[in-house]
Amino acid sequence: MIKILYFARLREQLGTAGEELPAAAELTTVGDLMALLRDRGGAWSEHLAEGETILAAVNQEMARPETPIKDGDEVAFFPPVTGG
Repeated sequence: MIKILYFARLREQLGTAGEELPAAAELTTVGDLMALLRDRGGAWSEHLAEGETILAAVNQEMARPETPIKDGDEVAFFPPVTGG
């Protein structure tokens, strides 16, 4: 299983703080996972769209779309954070 966490406005927009998905052969990278989630349509395709700036972390380390993922990993998605 891959544990997925959603933070900040993304959690509100998607209506969930997280979920678990079974690891699958076609899910090898963060980008693959985002594409799978976008394919759900609705809020998923809108808020995880390719033009949206969404950051990701795998096992609490910053990740890029090409970062590999595997069974047992935790993947977090969150919007950029700014401060003053």
